[in-house]
Amino acid sequence: MGIAERKKRHKEELRSSILEAAWQLVVQEGWQALSIRKIAEAIEYSVPVIYDHFANKEAILLELTKQGFQKLNTALIKAQEGTVSTESQIEAMAYAYWRFAFDNKAYYQVMYGLGIPSCETVNQISELSTFSELILQPVKKLIAIGKNPETDPFLKLHTFWSMLHGLVSINMMGGDQDKEELNQLVLQDFISGFISSMKV
Repeated sequence: MGIAERKKRHKEELRSSILEAAWQLVVQEGWQALSIRKIAEAIEYSVPVIYDHFANKEAILLELTKQGFQKLNTALIKAQEGTVSTESQIEAMAYAYWRFAFDNKAYYQVMYGLGIPSCETVNQISELSTFSELILQPVKKLIAIGKNPETDPFLKLHTFWSMLHGLVSINMMGGDQDKEELNQLVLQDFISGFISSMKV
């Protein structure tokens, strides 16, 4: 292995170490507590070394957000593949989204720490565009076979996403496990209402 290859490999390994240390800090202390100094201490390097790989803390959080959406997209694809009808695809994806949020709370909180990602963030993260397209596919199919083909699929995408995120956020903040039965009823009510709204 040549010098250039060794340098490249070392740089990639160091970048991975930075992200791993950042992730451990997020899990232990929350994404708000993340700092370049803490990451540098965790990997036993100086602060400037971190800045050689990432412009700032936000760039590290953006990378963790990408990882989160990769995992979410994988869960959505798996849910979609296990169904036949368009309605059941939407239902399965809603439940997969819900499960992902509570099985991966730290990722979810990084992904949505500053609210629903803006258009600028969507443009920076290809995984977010993939997420949107995964939801749009069955939504467009349902609209096409419904009684109102003029329905805006992007409006329905935002409705779907906003409602799910809202339900997840309310439950994450409350942390009341005694309401699990109610949560499932609310989720079912939302899904059936959402699907029905495109069929009328």
